[in-house]
Amino acid sequence: MASDRSSAGDPARTLALLWGLSAEEKPGRRGPRQAKSPAEIAAAAIALADAEGVDAVTMRRVAQELGVSAMALYTYVPGKAELLDLMLDTVYATMRRADPAEDGWRARVAAVAGDNRALHRAHPWVAGIATSRPPLGPGLMAKYEYELRALEGTGLPDVELDAALTHLLGFVQTCARMAADERGAEQDSRMSDEQWWSANAELLARVVDPERFPVATRVGAAAGEAHGGAYSPDHAYAFGLARVLDGLAALVEAHRAP
Repeated sequence: MASDRSSAGDPARTLALLWGLSAEEKPGRRGPRQAKSPAEIAAAAIALADAEGVDAVTMRRVAQELGVSAMALYTYVPGKAELLDLMLDTVYATMRRADPAEDGWRARVAAVAGDNRALHRAHPWVAGIATSRPPLGPGLMAKYEYELRALEGTGLPDVELDAALTHLLGFVQTCARMAADERGAEQDSRMSDEQWWSANAELLARVVDPERFPVATRVGAAAGEAHGGAYSPDHAYAFGLARVLDGLAALVEAHRAP
């Protein structure tokens, strides 16, 4: 379960921070320029999360990275919850936008999936944050607009268009979490997946009875040989994305049918 979630802070102060307004200010009016910009604060926090994980991001630690006091940082960002939203919106704003070589909605949707996968690779901590209440900042809105346009023209009603995008992004996030788990296991054991299974093959052979588990033994052996281990993040992503696209194709065709 995610230990952090977006939009956990004060909504008015969060939106003011993301859109560059003071909490009491009306849209279109700007307050005085501060010594540390939200972009500088976000960059320091993101670099810390990328290097050490999001748990390392505290107001005190970010203040140290910026060369200010923790109390001073609170004059720029209300708290850790709002800082997390600022980090998310910043990575959303700066994520790449691929231009697929092929025409058609499948190529566009595959590009959106690839862009989000690249985002999770660059910022692994993002996959561990619950975003059921996303920070409605400029970065998120630009990301959402770009992603929805990939499905525009399919004939899906707006509600199903949004649901299709949510399904796609959920799949990518799940793959990102599993890939992160595998990297964590490699770091902890100091062995690749293939090395770990090879080192424990004799022990596993003693306890796994092929006569009792014939299908599991056969399929597991075939998958292990193909992937060099029990799990391949690249294969899981490619296989799963094709199935997601096939499922969306069936939905699109259902709406196009008379």
